[in-house]
Amino acid sequence: MEDCIFCKIIKGEIPAEKVYEDEEIIAFEDIHPAAPIHVLIIPKKHIATLMNIENEDTVLMGKIIQTTKKIAKQLGIEENGFRLIANCGPDSGQEVMHIHFHLLAGRKMGPKIVS
Repeated sequence: MEDCIFCKIIKGEIPAEKVYEDEEIIAFEDIHPAAPIHVLIIPKKHIATLMNIENEDTVLMGKIIQTTKKIAKQLGIEENGFRLIANCGPDSGQEVMHIHFHLLAGRKMGPKIVS
């Protein structure tokens, strides 16, 4: 997608503070963090929302979860924990229509997610 901000980050057209990158996944710091640690984890393949995941993307989605574990260990948050969030569609608050997961940590998260 030519106008997708995340695709532009993947291509290197927009700078980002990368935390992790491999052939299929990139993770970078959120520019508007909601917690002391706020990393966005995205597939390099453009998939708009969770509803657009195809059967062929199953392995990639599993790899994203495994990558989340690697990032948690890299950042030293595996013991105290973290929150992983994926919004789906406009009503959820998804602002960029490229599937992404928010990894939040660095403070105690309350049990309430929705206000």
